[in-house]
Amino acid sequence: MHRSGLIELEVVMAVARRGSFRAASRELGMSPTAVSSAVAGLEARLETRLFNRTTRSVALTEAGVRYLDRIGPALDEIRHASEEIGSHGDEPAGTLRLNMPMDVASLMFNAVLADYLRRYPQMKLEIVSEARRVDIVAEGFDAGVRLAESVPQDMIAVALTGDIRMRIVGSPAYFSRVGTPRTPEALQQHAGLCMRMSHGGVYRWELAKQGQLLEVEIPPRAVFTDMRTLREAALAGFGLAFMAEFQVAEDLRAGTLISVLDEWSAPFPGLRLYYPGHRHIPAGLKALIAMIQRRPGFSLL
Repeated sequence: MHRSGLIELEVVMAVARRGSFRAASRELGMSPTAVSSAVAGLEARLETRLFNRTTRSVALTEAGVRYLDRIGPALDEIRHASEEIGSHGDEPAGTLRLNMPMDVASLMFNAVLADYLRRYPQMKLEIVSEARRVDIVAEGFDAGVRLAESVPQDMIAVALTGDIRMRIVGSPAYFSRVGTPRTPEALQQHAGLCMRMSHGGVYRWELAKQGQLLEVEIPPRAVFTDMRTLREAALAGFGLAFMAEFQVAEDLRAGTLISVLDEWSAPFPGLRLYYPGHRHIPAGLKALIAMIQRRPGFSLL
């Protein structure tokens, strides 16, 4: 039984996380050749192929999946122990990896993460923004940010916002051209600016009024995968968008967007920072949580 160096194990985890030798090399600050050599050397010692490689993709083999399932938690503990040893008193040191939706990342940074970096100069941040639901443990993140309804039940959650409302919005020019819908059924006569979900389907607008729930599948004029571009399309007058109130608050105040059918916009639990509760909490994450909880009535919004 041969012992592997920690760097080789970190390289394997990075390649699996990124799905690319080149992306892993950027993350680790190594050359692509060094990353490839580290993986090949470990595979040779294990006498097992960990990755299937083509010119276009890199994917774990079945043996690779089993191997990473075993070494992942141990590597996390080693990394967190190293960070803890490197922390002096109340000054954590190391890297904090966070996963969150793209439209939330800028809010999170402006509300708390910029202050966090100033307060803890020995901490580094890695923020990965994506729409898909991520297993933060399997993919090596310390914490994630998602709507409360999307947080796995085995995670510990910290409230970042109060309740959130969705709004159906359009530009004044759009409403003057097409008219204003007075009922959810009337939305079928309008052009929808819609979101494509990570599973591939188009999001159905979820409306609620006095306990009555409706899912509206508005005819799409355009479909997007990010809220920023969707908002721009709404401002340009191409149709109606269904967006969180905080995403369009300034537009509503300025009158560049107008909301309709507000009585169908029931509030729902908002954003949560979440992390696994079954293992050691890194010092850097503890510091972030404490910073959030110290702020009276803290909210991103």
